[in-house]
Amino acid sequence: MQKVLLISPQPFFQLRGTPIRVGFNVQALVNNGYQVDLLTLPIGEKREIAGANVIRVANPLGLKNIVIGPSPAKILFDLLILFKGLGLILTNKYAMIHGIEETGIIAVVLARLNGAKAIFEKHSDPYSYKKGFVKNCLLSCYAAVERLTVRLADGVICTGPGLIEQVNEMKSDTPAFHISDIPSSLTEATPDKTEDIRKELQQKKGDVLVCFVGSFAVYQGVELMCAAIPEVVENEPQARFIIIGGSTTEIQKWENHFRQLGILDRLSFVGKISPDILPDYLSAADILLSPRISGVNSPMKLVDYFKAGRAVVATDIPSNMLILNELNSVLSPPDPTSFAKAIVSLVRDEETRKKLGANGRYLYSTRYNFSEYQEQLRSGYEQVLKVPCVPVPFTD
Repeated sequence: MQKVLLISPQPFFQLRGTPIRVGFNVQALVNNGYQVDLLTLPIGEKREIAGANVIRVANPLGLKNIVIGPSPAKILFDLLILFKGLGLILTNKYAMIHGIEETGIIAVVLARLNGAKAIFEKHSDPYSYKKGFVKNCLLSCYAAVERLTVRLADGVICTGPGLIEQVNEMKSDTPAFHISDIPSSLTEATPDKTEDIRKELQQKKGDVLVCFVGSFAVYQGVELMCAAIPEVVENEPQARFIIIGGSTTEIQKWENHFRQLGILDRLSFVGKISPDILPDYLSAADILLSPRISGVNSPMKLVDYFKAGRAVVATDIPSNMLILNELNSVLSPPDPTSFAKAIVSLVRDEETRKKLGANGRYLYSTRYNFSEYQEQLRSGYEQVLKVPCVPVPFTD
């Protein structure tokens, strides 16, 4: 059985895109017949995966969380990952060392020392996280390291076509594979739970539930969405907003904002919820939102939205439009007034909501599901290793 070292510089497990995808990577690799060591941070929910060995670096600062994007703590953890990885290759022979985001360069170094192949998995555009002079300088440095990683790796996995284009622009001979995100849970919504949640969230019968899911990072467009909400409420009293995600501090900030506007009763801030519960919440909604304002990669939330079979309102920026079009969503310019008008139009049009939702569900069934994901990862690994794997049959 071939052995893989998968390196993730994010908390595992945590309710956000990359940790969720890491879990799917591990499960798909195990199902494809590989023995997997996951090297990751000492932060997050302690989650084990049958057939895999989760190895965590030390936590000398006793941190319980880490911010998205560059930070001194992240640099420290990357160094700890490097040293831990060096220890692992002394006692293990790996066929593949697979590094995610900034640990791609670590994967390349360890692979060369271990005689293994190296895959770099690219999840984001470094410039999507622009926030202040110092962080912008760090991200510029990371972009340079990323270009070097692409040239030195044996394969690059990208989560979206926009990232594939970035890799191609680097004019490297390294093969790049597009493996799309899939919904954050393999669990399907159940009618009883969905109905209970809908009754709980509706303030009055006839409320149209408009739902956002995601972190409150700048690129998510939360400020744009929150600026649009008062316009929606003023023009369509049936609209009620459900906000899933955000930290306690972030939620309190926006609750105070809407309390001052006198419309807090038209919103429910649910906070973070488990991916296995999320399908019931999304199915309980009528309209799902993606107000993202930057980035070149499609948000993972969109495939969760497709799975739920609900209509989508999204900003018409490239990252959303990679998988959204007029057949499965209503697209709006990224400004509050336009976004509000798009939401109001769907609140008033149940027939269009149903049609858009059905088209999204079809895309999930045929393209954005775990079986397809597992097959794409198998194919990518076989092309790099030039050795076929022995898959374990997947049962959903």
